[in-house]
Amino acid sequence: MIFRAQKSVTTPVLDIAYEQFGEFAAGAGVPVVLLHGFPYDVRAFDEVAARLAARGRVVLVPYLRGCGPTAFRDGGTMRSGQQAALGQDLVDFLDALGIGRAVVAGYDWGGRAACVAAALWPGRVAGLVTGGGYLVQDIAGSVEPVSPEAERNLWYQHYFHSERGRRGLERNREELCALLWRLWSPTWAGAGEEFGASAASLHNPDFVDVVVHSYRHRFGLVAGDPRYQALEDRLAAGPPIAVPTVVLVSGADGVNPADVQGDTGRFRGPCEVTVLPGIGHNVPQEAPGAFADAVLALPSQAWSPA
Repeated sequence: MIFRAQKSVTTPVLDIAYEQFGEFAAGAGVPVVLLHGFPYDVRAFDEVAARLAARGRVVLVPYLRGCGPTAFRDGGTMRSGQQAALGQDLVDFLDALGIGRAVVAGYDWGGRAACVAAALWPGRVAGLVTGGGYLVQDIAGSVEPVSPEAERNLWYQHYFHSERGRRGLERNREELCALLWRLWSPTWAGAGEEFGASAASLHNPDFVDVVVHSYRHRFGLVAGDPRYQALEDRLAAGPPIAVPTVVLVSGADGVNPADVQGDTGRFRGPCEVTVLPGIGHNVPQEAPGAFADAVLALPSQAWSPA
């Protein structure tokens, strides 16, 4: 049986809590970093991580900033949720553990962190699994409307733009986030039961600030942390991703319809698109076998960009 070990590592900005499955040893290949989204936590990867560890892979599952035990080191640091911060956190996590390259896999915010790292630091990423496709945000283009039905699906983002939404998240975080779980995974019968295992992570003292900043920054409504501005400038160009990639498209995603996922135009290296009929937004928890298989389909040894 593969047991997980709970650990923590210090980076320039955060003390990042994480869980480790398997042990580093010769022949294990590059480690795998699994990255959860909002409003989820590391429990989304329990079965995926166990499957990968059983195949001899070392698996690291960090709590993102604002989630679970992960903590900011300095009270004066902006509680930013912007995409560049998430990508930098991932690279800082690898640096702190002395990991040169890893396979990175995620969905929602975690998929965005993985895409950002793959785009800006391709030498650090041996392979990428992304739930939903190319997740780097086009902030300049955020003023353009989408279809009315898609806008309806994004109600929570517009809600967080207001002070009413901030207070709603602060006061009703479990009720609101449990609702998002159900709406985003309409075919997943286990959403209500599984939510309880992740609910504690929503009570991180920085959760509300990070979430609200994320959803305001991506629409250009607030400034980002200046330490990440150079990275945001590079992301604004929509940099391509050249590392080997598997895109997982959710056929029953309640927030992002399948027809807007899986765009391969920004993937310039080997790229496989796998459609998962009947699977909602929380891909690793709803389809752990498919998610683990996607990771195993990628190179397990260090990969260097051409």
